[in-house]
Amino acid sequence: MLLVFAHNGLADTRPDTGLTPASIDHARQLRDLAMGGTMAWDIVESLTTEIGPRLAGSEAEARARAWAVRRLTAMGFDKVRIEPFEIQAWTRGAERAALLAPFPQPLEITALGGSVATPENGITAELALFEGIDALKAAAPGSLEGKIAYVSHAMQRSQDGSSYGFFGKLRREGASIAAQKGALAIMIRSIGTSSHRFAHTGQMRYAEDVAQIPAAALSNPDADQIERIARRGQPVQVYLNMSPESLGTVSSGNVIAEITGRERPEEVVIIGGHLDSWDQGTGAIDDGAGVAITTAAAKMILDAGKRPRRTIRLVLWGAEEVGLLGGKAYLEAHRKDLDKQIIGTESDFGAERVWQMTAQVSAEGQQVVDIMGELLAPIGVARGDMDKSGSGPDLTALVEAGLPSLRLVQNGMDYFDLHHTPDDTLDKIDPVALDQNVAAYVVFSWLAADSTVNFRSE
Repeated sequence: MLLVFAHNGLADTRPDTGLTPASIDHARQLRDLAMGGTMAWDIVESLTTEIGPRLAGSEAEARARAWAVRRLTAMGFDKVRIEPFEIQAWTRGAERAALLAPFPQPLEITALGGSVATPENGITAELALFEGIDALKAAAPGSLEGKIAYVSHAMQRSQDGSSYGFFGKLRREGASIAAQKGALAIMIRSIGTSSHRFAHTGQMRYAEDVAQIPAAALSNPDADQIERIARRGQPVQVYLNMSPESLGTVSSGNVIAEITGRERPEEVVIIGGHLDSWDQGTGAIDDGAGVAITTAAAKMILDAGKRPRRTIRLVLWGAEEVGLLGGKAYLEAHRKDLDKQIIGTESDFGAERVWQMTAQVSAEGQQVVDIMGELLAPIGVARGDMDKSGSGPDLTALVEAGLPSLRLVQNGMDYFDLHHTPDDTLDKIDPVALDQNVAAYVVFSWLAADSTVNFRSE
């Protein structure tokens, strides 16, 4: 049986936005076309199969940039290019840990990004256990001399991933806090929700004028094991050996492609995902999916044959995982024309369906966001907080500098099972969910770029 749906009361004209009935209907048609299937799966399959893991500053990240330039050029985008910048590169090396006493057994660990190495023969020491970062901060100076700090936490699953920022402080700051207390090294419960026996990596930072000590994450089952053993009341002794290495200054870069606007080409709507990944999996959900979703959305607009008023700029960001360096480099390269960066968003929260839209725009821009909301509700996207968007990590520096932003929030209930682990692989992606994401991004991209409003609050 064929079901025919009437348009649901969407206003016939929005002269104050520049969006005509034909423009709004074009967005609707693109949405429906995307829901029927897109090339997003083919893009992420190609990236993860032909390149694989893409650690920032590595030869593989360079190959990913070359892959992107070839692919985007063949797709017919305008002004395909690399905007290079320099970073301090790091590589993982070998890593091994074991529980020596009271119950000897191996431990599953991984070095945190940016960690220094242990001595060549490793470190053997007693663990000092802490329930969380606040307990570690409260330890007396010098109380961890000759010991390895172990710090737990209680991160739980959530649809929006909102607890990650809070618990992630342990990964980012824990090593320097432990060093201030005299620790030889730090081992943390992985910042993730998986019950599988692998550890979650991620970038950490050393504070200035504090000793740099090795930093590792334990798999959650191994963290559970250590805590059970510790409750038996005997000292816990471990061995830790890691050989990560800093490689000095190397090149990274953002890959950029455009659909040039027909009337206001100097005004830019930004979409994209980050091209680099951690080195344990193949970076499928983080963030091959984001690369694929936004590239497929832009390609659909290009292939439809209608140019929007403004330019749509696809940015495949470099070196996101090691400090949002691509976003910071983009801001410096485009600071002089920041007022022409109209609005932006990024796909960097996996490959599950979009369930919510948030935005941080002017009252004038909110009229366009309202139209987006009307077109996205039929594919399951609800309206969220219209005062704070989030936008995506790589846009952080731009948003702080005044860029208006919108976020298409994906279902992240299982995201931190896979995030920064060996399990971040292509088989975790549902092509149908990927297409729903493309549908959402194509509506945002077309309407933002074909409008005439100022999204920026004065």
